[in-house]
Amino acid sequence: MLKARHRLTTFLSHLVTTTTTASSPSHIQVANMSTYQQERYIAELAVQRATLLTQKVFHEKAKGTVSKDDKSPVTIGDFGAQALIIQAIRKNFPNDEIVAEEEASSLREDKALSAEIYRLSKDIKLEDAESDNLLGGPLPSEEAMLDIIDQGNSKGGASGRIWALDPIDGTKGFLRGGQYAVCLGLMVDGDVKVGAIGCPNLPVDDAAALSAGIGADQDDGTGKGVLLSAIQGQGSASRPLTNGALAESKPISMRPLADITQATFCEGVEAAHSAQGDNAAVAERLGITNPSVRLDSQAKYCSIARGAGDIYLRLPVKKDYQEKIWDHAAGDLIVREAGGQVTDIYGNRLDFSKGRTLAANKGVVAAPKAFQDQVIDAVKVVLKL
Repeated sequence: MLKARHRLTTFLSHLVTTTTTASSPSHIQVANMSTYQQERYIAELAVQRATLLTQKVFHEKAKGTVSKDDKSPVTIGDFGAQALIIQAIRKNFPNDEIVAEEEASSLREDKALSAEIYRLSKDIKLEDAESDNLLGGPLPSEEAMLDIIDQGNSKGGASGRIWALDPIDGTKGFLRGGQYAVCLGLMVDGDVKVGAIGCPNLPVDDAAALSAGIGADQDDGTGKGVLLSAIQGQGSASRPLTNGALAESKPISMRPLADITQATFCEGVEAAHSAQGDNAAVAERLGITNPSVRLDSQAKYCSIARGAGDIYLRLPVKKDYQEKIWDHAAGDLIVREAGGQVTDIYGNRLDFSKGRTLAANKGVVAAPKAFQDQVIDAVKVVLKL
């Protein structure tokens, strides 16, 4: 363990030294390079280890699906990934709170499913032993796994250090064989400071254009699997997902866009999550003729942050629906640190201080800063705000 801790200290020291000399976006604050580096490092490792489990389950014909009270699906991958990531947070930041999507009551009633999740999850580890030791090693027991899952029950709020975790964002995409993401963000006093997102089915190549079929029939084969992260004030970066230590990263940024009519829209696959007809009307009003690209999860945030797309709209479909903070915290920061802007449909910043939901916001609009107001104006006209 001492050796693993020494490795983390060495990594952080090297990161501070090299990052201050590398070419990087002008908005990065070099003076703050040491701030939240440990949190990002652990978040990236934890997300990377959890993706190993999700990839394992992704290839299973039966994914152990159960339905929650809101009728949304949850799989053995969701439960197992949540346990692995919370274990890593507890190991390194034991006093932090965690807002996570899942809880273990259904597993306590379904002993067979619980045993299957533990069987698949207990031996998931990074091939780099020192990195894996930093995350707490294997899950100790089935009962401990259930207790760990239930530690994501924080109510959130405006004070303290709180992690927002979505172990598999885009579960329907995961089940469909499309895009999904493992998402983790750290909020401090309601402000997102760190974000990490693993997208096993997105291309590693940041310059790869979004294709119409990217939302379905995916695999995590050669050239697939990317890990994006950001620290507030220090820019966003991407690196390939690996089975061991973190791969080398590179900075990412939104695509330079001279004319909004040339933009590419990203939107959700599920019509129940985003008003696709309204999205099309906004695109028409802006003069955008490129077809929208539909994909699940915060892979949409990741795609526009690295320049594969330009605009992400999640317009409300129900007046009383409140977005969950785990669906947006990491992606919000990664896009903003890549030079974009993220607001609700009224142009207000997303407020992560209200609890487990974005109770103060309606919908999400993410776009390049230079065009955000123009997109918001079009949204207001279409929605008759």
